[in-house]
Amino acid sequence: MANAREGVNPYVISMVVMLTTFMEVLDTSVANVSLPHIAGSLSATIDESTWVLTSYLVANAVVLPMSGWFSSLLGRKRFYLTCVFIFTLSSLLCATAPTLGWLICFRILQGLGGGGLQPTSQSILMETFPPEKHGQAMAMYGIGVVFAPVIGPVLGGWLTDNYSWHWIFLINIPVGLLSMVLSSAILQDPPYLKRISLKDSKQIDFIGFGLVVVGLASLEIVMDEGQRNDWFSSNFIIFFAVLAVVGLATMVLWELTHDHPVVNLRLLKDRTFASSNITLFALGFVLYGSTFLIPIFLQTVIGFDATTSGLVMTPGGIVILICMPIVGFLVRRVDTRAMVAYGLIMTGAGLLVMSNWSLSIGYWDAATARIVQCFGLASLFIPINVMAYSTLSKEQANQASGLMNLSRNIGGSVGIALLSTLLSRRTQFHLSQLVTNITPTSTVHYNFVAGVARALVSKGYTMADAMQHGWGLLWSQTLRQAYYLALLDVFFAAACICFAILPILFLMRRPSHKAEIPTDAH
Repeated sequence: MANAREGVNPYVISMVVMLTTFMEVLDTSVANVSLPHIAGSLSATIDESTWVLTSYLVANAVVLPMSGWFSSLLGRKRFYLTCVFIFTLSSLLCATAPTLGWLICFRILQGLGGGGLQPTSQSILMETFPPEKHGQAMAMYGIGVVFAPVIGPVLGGWLTDNYSWHWIFLINIPVGLLSMVLSSAILQDPPYLKRISLKDSKQIDFIGFGLVVVGLASLEIVMDEGQRNDWFSSNFIIFFAVLAVVGLATMVLWELTHDHPVVNLRLLKDRTFASSNITLFALGFVLYGSTFLIPIFLQTVIGFDATTSGLVMTPGGIVILICMPIVGFLVRRVDTRAMVAYGLIMTGAGLLVMSNWSLSIGYWDAATARIVQCFGLASLFIPINVMAYSTLSKEQANQASGLMNLSRNIGGSVGIALLSTLLSRRTQFHLSQLVTNITPTSTVHYNFVAGVARALVSKGYTMADAMQHGWGLLWSQTLRQAYYLALLDVFFAAACICFAILPILFLMRRPSHKAEIPTDAH
C-alpha cells in the first residue's frame, strides 16, 4: 500500500478518504431545493440565488482536471489535506455569510477546495487496493459520487424544512475535521510520485493554467446560466460562449505541445480511455439530468409535495448502495463492456418507462421506474472507470482521474442545461398545438367553463367573475398538459442518449482481467 502507512487496513483508508469526498459531491445538489429559503433570508431574488449553485460548479470544474498537476507540485498528501481544510473552512463561512455576495464568494472557495477531492481520493483508492480488488475500490468511490447526487435534494430539503438552510453547510464541518485528523495520520505520498520543481520555471505551465481557468469557467457559466438568460439572445451568454470557445481551443493547442502540461490531453489518444470519458460524460448527463427532471415532474405535474417527491428517489439510492459492491465483485469476472452495455440499456429502459408516465401515477409507479434506472446507473460507473485505466501505463495515467471526473461533471452540467432548454422549447410547442383548439365556440371547452362557473355561482360568485375563473382554470390546465407532454418528450430524449452511446463500446479494447490497472492515477 504505497499510499498509506504500514498495517493500515485498506477499507479504513477508503472510508477516511471518502468521508469528505462524499460531502463534496453532495454539495453539488444539496443546495438546489434550498434556494428559495436562501434568497428570502439574504434579501435576493431566486435568479440571483442560482449563482450559489453556478459559482460552486464553476470553481469545481476549474480544479478537477488540474488536480494531478497540483499533486505533483505540492505532494499528494499535502494537496489532499489542503483541499479538505479549504472545503471545511469555506463551509463554515458559507453558513455564516451575511449577504448573497459573500455567500457566492465563499461558495467559489468551497468549490476550489472540493474540486481536488474527487480525483485525489479516487487515485488514493486505486493505489491502496491490490489490482485484483480495484473493482471494490471503485465501488467505494462510486457509492460516494453516484449516491450523493441522488440523496442531495432529499437531505437538503429535510434540513431546510426542519432546521434552516445554514445546516446544509454546517454538516460538512465535523466530517471535514474528522477527515483531516484521520487522513493526516494514515496517508503518505507514494515513493514514485514525480514532483514538479518550483525552481524550474519551465516545468510550471502558467499559460496552460490560465487557459484552463478561463475556458472551463466560461463553459460552466454558459451551461448553468444559458437557459435563464435565453441563451444567445443575451450578450452576457454570447460573451462567455466566445470566451469558452477561444479559451478551450487555445488550451488544447497549447497543452498538446507543452512538455509539462497542466492537463495532459495526450491521454485521449488512447481510444479506450477516450471512449470511457465519452461514456462518463453520458453517465453525468443522465444522472444529473434525470435527478433534476423527476422532482419537477412529480411536484409540478402530479402534485407531490417536496418530501414525497424526494422519497421517490430513496429506493433508487438504496439500489445503488446494494448493487455497487456486487458490481465491484463482478468487474474482474465479467467483460466490462457487457456490464456497461447492460447499464446503459437498463438506464434507458427506466427513462422510457418515465416517458410513458400518466397523470394518475402514484408513489410506487414513480419509484419503480427510478429503481429500474438505478439498476443501470449502478452498473455503469465501476466498469467504465476500470476500462479507462486498463490500457494506461503508470506514466500515462498521471492525470487520468482528473479528466475522468471532469467528463462526468461537465456531462452533468450539459445534461441539466440541454434538458431544461428542451423542456422549455417542447412546452412552447405543445402549448401552441393545444391552444388552437381553445375557442369560445368549442363545445367541449365551453361546457367545461360553464360547469366551473355554475359551481362558483352556487358559492356566491357573480356569473361574470365565475366565467372568468372558469376560463382561467381552463388555461392553467392547458399549461399543465403542455408541461406534462414536454416532460415526457425530455425523458424520451434522455433515454435516446443512453442507447446512442452503445456503439462507442465497440471502440474499446477487450479488457484483460489478468492485467493490472495502473496504480498511480496521479
